[in-house]
Amino acid sequence: FFKQKTAYEISLGLVGSEMCIRDSTYLEQPPIGALLLARELPPVGGDTLFANMYLAYDALSEGMKSLLDNLIVVQSSAKAGAARSREDRLSDESVVTKQALVAEHPAVRTHPETGKKVLFVNYGHSIRFRDMTEAESKPMLDYLFEHQTRPEFTCRFQWSVGSMAMWDNRCTQHNPINDYHGFKRVMHRISIN
Repeated sequence: FFKQKTAYEISLGLVGSEMCIRDSTYLEQPPIGALLLARELPPVGGDTLFANMYLAYDALSEGMKSLLDNLIVVQSSAKAGAARSREDRLSDESVVTKQALVAEHPAVRTHPETGKKVLFVNYGHSIRFRDMTEAESKPMLDYLFEHQTRPEFTCRFQWSVGSMAMWDNRCTQHNPINDYHGFKRVMHRISIN
């Protein structure tokens, strides 16, 4: 069921959807965009992959589009695995549970400025579809997480000190590649609401 990654895919950082996210979709009104400025970088690695959710939606079959057009996805700040980095920063794990935020959004949204449909599920926060269990939702979500990170929908941004990236959170996902163990990566970030 899970596709084995080739050594080439791993070397490029194309490790699938393991942390491809759209920022704060567990909020009723997620940020519309973000700016990220590189201040300090490791000697190698630390790139960011971006995925185009217009292309991901457009490439779906008509049957899948029809199904998704009517589904609501439940998003959580405490998704197992994805929230682990936040948990590690907090000394009291019970605080994470009390602070968990949950919101529901259409699985397919229409971008308010372009009028185009975009896929609105993400590995970082999507836990299930409304009126379905996590177990029932998992096969379709897993398929979508892999689908939306296909190479033809993605680009890789290689950082330099002082470089800045800006993205539209409504139609883009990103994956900061954690491949610089033992080195520092300092980024300054602004969320646009």
